[in-house]
Amino acid sequence: MTDRLWRERNDSSGLTEPRVLIRVFVGPDELDGSIDFYERLQGVRADARFAFPAATLELATVGAFLIIAGDAEAVRPFRDTVGTLLVDDVRPYYERLVAEGAEIVFPLQEVPTGAGFNARHPDGTVVEYVHHRPTPDGR
Repeated sequence: MTDRLWRERNDSSGLTEPRVLIRVFVGPDELDGSIDFYERLQGVRADARFAFPAATLELATVGAFLIIAGDAEAVRPFRDTVGTLLVDDVRPYYERLVAEGAEIVFPLQEVPTGAGFNARHPDGTVVEYVHHRPTPDGR
C-alpha cells in the first residue's frame, strides 16, 4: 500500500456530465500490471492513484476504469457496487436519491479524493457517487 496520492484532474466541480467508471478488482500486488494493461488498451495514461487506508485498498483511474486493489476480504464490501459516477458535486445527487427513496448504503462522507457515498437505487443497482476536490497540498 502506498501513501502517495496524485490526480491529474483533482477537482471535478467543473464537470458538465458525470464520468462513468467501470470497476475492476485486482489483488494487492496486481495494481501496476493492471494500470499498464488499461493504459495500453485505451491509449491513455492513468490520471489518478491513491490509497484508501480506511478500507486497506489502493485505487487508480485509467480512462473509463476504476481499478481497486486489495485482498479478497478488503474488496468484498465493494463488489456489490456496479460502478462509480464522478460528478461535479455529490450533495445534489444525495438529496435527489433520498427524495426518490434510494437506500444510502455507504453514508456521505469525506474520502481520500473529496467526498462520496453509495446508494442502492430502487431497482437494486448500487452506485458510488463521488466528487474530487484538491487536497490541502493541491493534489
